Amino acid sequence: MQTAVARPSARGVVGRTRSRAGLVVRASKDTCRVAVLGASGYTGAEVVRLSALHPNISITALTGEKQAGKPFAEVFPHLVAASNVGPLVKISDVEFADVDAVFCCLPHATTQQIIKGLPKHLKIVDLSADFRLRDVDTYAEWYGNEHAAPELQKTAVYGLTELARDDIKKARLVANPGCYPTTVQIPLVPLLEGGMISKDDIIIDAKSGVSGAGRAAKESNLYVEIAEGINAYGVSSHRHMPEIEQGLSDAAGADVKVSFTPHLMCMSRGMQSTMYVKLAGGATPDSLRAALSERYASEPFVRVLPKGSVPHTRHVRGSNFCLIGVFPDRLPGRAIVICVIDNLVKGASGQAMQNLNLVMGFPETTGLMQLAMFP
Repeated sequence: MQTAVARPSARGVVGRTRSRAGLVVRASKDTCRVAVLGASGYTGAEVVRLSALHPNISITALTGEKQAGKPFAEVFPHLVAASNVGPLVKISDVEFADVDAVFCCLPHATTQQIIKGLPKHLKIVDLSADFRLRDVDTYAEWYGNEHAAPELQKTAVYGLTELARDDIKKARLVANPGCYPTTVQIPLVPLLEGGMISKDDIIIDAKSGVSGAGRAAKESNLYVEIAEGINAYGVSSHRHMPEIEQGLSDAAGADVKVSFTPHLMCMSRGMQSTMYVKLAGGATPDSLRAALSERYASEPFVRVLPKGSVPHTRHVRGSNFCLIGVFPDRLPGRAIVICVIDNLVKGASGQAMQNLNLVMGFPETTGLMQLAMFP
């Protein structure tokens, strides 16, 4: 948290703020002062890691209700070199007058109340699921509680960057997509829009690293529970399903229902969705690949691989890239589409950074061009 020494009256006026640690941060029209709410979780830590490479972001507050008072490097020792961040504080202790934008990395079902109470001048990128579903009744059905901010929901922009760039630029509140929905919508939305695949026959077999379940202590995430195995979870009831169907229905111009089963893999990060689709309109696997290649030719983070090349999760580890492969199924008239991302970067904090860049008028790729780590 930072207290003002000479508070600028508005973003764009040069001023100085001083943290409790004594660090002086200059605020200017080229600097976005950011608070990370829920910085003690995995997505919050990724925001801090990515921000270290961003020349226009100054982190002015990190919150962690249960870890308040601790130095950030004590909670995440791998980020000890991020020396320009202060200790974790409670949300109630943040001086939001000294903040321009917020990454909200709080748990589902708590975020609506928090965001509803934030000052109106703040730009917000919400990494929870609380504003992703347009219909508040659908939200209540899948998340088990009534929507706490239905009026604010009407203003939220669903932030799948490559598909909603123009709307994101004008948004105050961006609902960052879920990780699974990102891997599904990036490849399938263009194909449905082009009438190249059937809307009535989509099967999605998806797999995620354990970090996708969050950092909270859970018996099901213990090493001996997940090591040397793979298991399905949320079978026919995973909460990303209505988000996926919302986006695919928009693309098809009609109601779309999918068969979606996620699986937990014994790896820390990474995500793959393998999608089995029925061809339509005379399309072939080669024409699907060509259509996706054309659609994403100018996109900095989406790569459609050459024919026969199989995407691997390890080829995107630690990066904001999304790799897509298209293959013929052995069954006539069908194709297999594979998409991989890092669930914590393109599936969460990296895409959130893309969206904040757009909202604040920075080049979209700023702080995000690091390549994958291998081995």
